[in-house]
Amino acid sequence: MTEMIPYAEADELLDWIALTDALAAGHDLPKALVEDVFLYSDNNTLLNRSAWIKGMGLAVKCATIFPDNRKSGKAMIGGAVNMFSGEDGALEAILDFHLVTKWKTAADSLLAARRLARPDSSKILIVGAGTVGRSLHAAYKSAFPDAAFTVWNRSPEGAKSFQADFPDVVIADDLETAVRAADIITSATMATEPNIFGDWLQPGQHVDLIGAYRPDMREVDDAALLRSRVFVDNMHTTVGHIGELKIPIAAGVIDASHVVADYYDLDAFVRGLDDEITLFKNGGGAHLDLMTARYILDAWIAR
Repeated sequence: MTEMIPYAEADELLDWIALTDALAAGHDLPKALVEDVFLYSDNNTLLNRSAWIKGMGLAVKCATIFPDNRKSGKAMIGGAVNMFSGEDGALEAILDFHLVTKWKTAADSLLAARRLARPDSSKILIVGAGTVGRSLHAAYKSAFPDAAFTVWNRSPEGAKSFQADFPDVVIADDLETAVRAADIITSATMATEPNIFGDWLQPGQHVDLIGAYRPDMREVDDAALLRSRVFVDNMHTTVGHIGELKIPIAAGVIDASHVVADYYDLDAFVRGLDDEITLFKNGGGAHLDLMTARYILDAWIAR
């Protein structure tokens, strides 16, 4: 029997810390077979991401990203996640795309932050007040419950809407000032040019980058990468595919060895010195969708 897992009913069953633990455990299994197909037309994108993990199963996620939909009040992202049995290939579940993406994206970043950010981090800046920014607020609050949150958004209206949903959040008027004051900077924007600069970063900060997903997109400049110990969730889905790393590597600013580790070497995700800057590039990937879908399906069945 194929489970049909809707957003609202499943969302209330899930826990951010438990999911990060599930992601960590998923990386103890054999390395995922992952294949991505990206199709581009103007600024629109079709992502078809597939993953197969022995002992966990298979997942295929299809997503469309049409940024201009926002101008007409339509959803920018659409899609679905199909979960298959690794034993006989049967379709186990069809999961709401937005449910999987919400929990996968923010938990991906939170796993790194739990290991790389200073445990006493008390000031968290969210750059970008969209849907992902809202998930990041919930995720980071679960691990840093006493932290004060600030949000910066390119449009003041977006920041005010965010604050209306989360009254504990302070709106930042100036991004540079907000970056300099934060212990953790988590950024989820649609920027194609850097809007966070290395000269702004302070000793001991943790930088979490989510927004860039195309070869022409970046959220930080070269100086930020050069000043940081850089980590990614998966070498295969980030280094050669996303502009955040692809562009500076192609330009000779850094090489691939500048990336310390990915989640298949989780023991390396350790902060060395209190004053070092750590930077994590969240690239996503179908293997993380598979791990998240399995976590959600298990929670759904256990309910």
